[in-house]
Amino acid sequence: MEKIISNKIQCKHCGEIIESKHIHEFVTCKCETCSVDGGHYHLSRSYKNSPEEDFVELSEVEEDNR
Repeated sequence: MEKIISNKIQCKHCGEIIESKHIHEFVTCKCETCSVDGGHYHLSRSYKNSPEEDFVELSEVEEDNR
């Protein structure tokens, strides 16, 4: 199982780095092209075109060996 350390992306259109820190914290970049949600519970993305075209993934995860 993976543990989410940070849940963030960088928009390729406006350059803004956005991060969701809480489970229901939906954050959208200033140009409204992409969004993140889920905090440290799950990685959720919304985008206008495609992930490859709209954002750079910056999230950090690690294996949780409990």
